[in-house]
Amino acid sequence: MTTTVTAEQSGQMSHREVLEALSGLLLAMFVAMLSSTVVTNALPRIVTDLHGSQTGYTWVVVATMLAMTATTPVWGKLADLFSKKMLVQIALVIYTIGSLIAAFAPSMGILITARAVQGLGVGGLTALVQVVIATMVSPRERGRYSGYIGAVFAVATVSGPLIGGLIVDSPLGWRGCFFVGLPFAVAAFVVLQRTLHLPVVKRDVSVDYLGAGLIVGGVSALLIWVSLAGSDFAWASTTSYLLVALGAVLIIAALVVEAKIAPEPVIPLRLFRDRTTSLATVASVMIGVAMFGATVYLSQYFQYSRGMSPTEAGLMSIAMVGGLMVSSLVSGRIITRTGVWKRWLLGGMTLVLTGFALLGTIDATTSLWVIGGFMLLVGLGMGATMQNLVLAVQNNTPLADMGAASSVVAFFRTLGGSIGVAALGTILSHQVRDNVTEGVKQLAADGRLSQADLASLEHSTGQIPDLDSLSPALRTLYETAFGDAFGHIFAVATPFAIAAMICIFFIREVPLRTTVDHS
Repeated sequence: MTTTVTAEQSGQMSHREVLEALSGLLLAMFVAMLSSTVVTNALPRIVTDLHGSQTGYTWVVVATMLAMTATTPVWGKLADLFSKKMLVQIALVIYTIGSLIAAFAPSMGILITARAVQGLGVGGLTALVQVVIATMVSPRERGRYSGYIGAVFAVATVSGPLIGGLIVDSPLGWRGCFFVGLPFAVAAFVVLQRTLHLPVVKRDVSVDYLGAGLIVGGVSALLIWVSLAGSDFAWASTTSYLLVALGAVLIIAALVVEAKIAPEPVIPLRLFRDRTTSLATVASVMIGVAMFGATVYLSQYFQYSRGMSPTEAGLMSIAMVGGLMVSSLVSGRIITRTGVWKRWLLGGMTLVLTGFALLGTIDATTSLWVIGGFMLLVGLGMGATMQNLVLAVQNNTPLADMGAASSVVAFFRTLGGSIGVAALGTILSHQVRDNVTEGVKQLAADGRLSQADLASLEHSTGQIPDLDSLSPALRTLYETAFGDAFGHIFAVATPFAIAAMICIFFIREVPLRTTVDHS
């Protein structure tokens, strides 16, 4: 058996050549991040225009994350079997197709479907960029390159909401948001073709499609239950019991397939014999629930509770992503220099936890400067945590399993994000509905509602209202209802951040090795 070394180590690629190859990967990563961030500030306008509900708002996000969740480990396994460059390019093509369908979507159903197609491509880009970098450079050097990824992540996160807000407020409207990533996808495809040259290892192919299908099926059943229970059907109902039972059976079947049947499982359970991988996986789920689940609704808070335009809501995200950019670059460079990483994970989670606890106190009247300070803390913590958690796992993983191990961490983080978005979206929906119901009773008792107001409430059927079309009394009511509900979902997310910190605390720190594979 031959030992695989990186192109850089073998003298085939200089640092400059690695950076040239990295440029295409970073463009691909930018496309992946932009696909979610550019639509963030457009979602309230999209849902209003397509007559969607809070559940529809949630599933425009969840559809992408579920597709990412299902395909991330598949892409990671394929990276161990086929040309990594070809796979990245295929992922870019799939993303482009999904974007075009979304741009012309006439209804919420087709838009959600298109977002799922986008998620297939984004899942590939998210997993494969990490895998390719792990193939080119050692863990010790990887801290520097992880900093570049973090910076691109931050730029996409900063520019996405701003670009999306400007497009929504322009004559292009929200449909233009799905075109903006296409030039970057084409550029990434061309740059990768010219600069990325990796050896292709040929071996027998066995991809565990059954395991991946069972996993996403089980998770989907549970997320549908969480999203629709309490509105479309009761929590304690036959439909609820059937969805929970279906989800449990599918997940148990997936575990059996992964452990006993699949020759090359999509999630190799043997990886969890390693303590670092096991703890990092649990931490990734908790981080996904907390970070994705809560922060995805911030734009909705700024637009519905504070009356901001999409562009203004995008400007409010600068505090969080600016902190993310700074801490990602700084932590990556220092980790490369010292080889020490655990303190950054613990410090990052401390900041995330503090920021979430403080955001749990906000309402419709909290000073925007204060909210910006809280978001800065969360951003600083996220930048020091997300990429470095993957790095800790890669440092303990043989090169032969690098694709699977890297994608497992991304898989469970995205899975946690899907769960968080769905669950916290449901909590937000119920909280807003309860707040509005109580407020309507109070306004009616005070004689402050007109017949037109009552008629508009009767025809809302759970849809998110167009605030500009409401009377001043109802608009104030909805803004207050949304504002009070948002603090609640951050408070709910805080215990998950605590759980992630506990897991990270018990990870044993191993200095970053300076070789690509275990010697």
